Amino acid sequence: MRTARLRSVHPVLWAGWGALAAGAVLCVIGWYGVSGERYAERQLPYLASCTVPGAALIIAGAVLLTHGRNASAAARVEELYGLLVAAGSADAEEQEPAAGVPVAAGGDLLMVPGGTLYHRADCPLVAGKREAVPADSRVLASGDLGPCPICEPDTGDDPAAGPGDSAGPGG
Repeated sequence: MRTARLRSVHPVLWAGWGALAAGAVLCVIGWYGVSGERYAERQLPYLASCTVPGAALIIAGAVLLTHGRNASAAARVEELYGLLVAAGSADAEEQEPAAGVPVAAGGDLLMVPGGTLYHRADCPLVAGKREAVPADSRVLASGDLGPCPICEPDTGDDPAAGPGDSAGPGG
């Protein structure tokens, strides 16, 4: 399933490869012409008409290939995100909160058993997951869980610092 954006990237890639090939051919022709001439004034036309434009085409081809590959990767990420959002909204419509599963408020912190991060309740990584449970303050204080880099939950203080860790080095 390829989108129209993915199909539009291919001409850019083909143009990049074409520019690289044409630049390489021009550089070879320029080198061959320069190597056959003994005097610099006879070499200059080959440099001006073949080697310099060939080098410019090689650079342009490299830029086109880089742009085409970046656009292709961006289109794939966009397509995958669309599929993820569509799957997430379909799951959210089908699922209702199960009885006995704790539901966290917007400011509560959640964790997934066996995970390494704690999240805000509105974090997209845990939103709608039945296995997400409210984070235990003892687990947060032990430092076993780190904050999610996506939702950046704020616990008010460092979760790894215990209640007695506020004293300085001397006391």
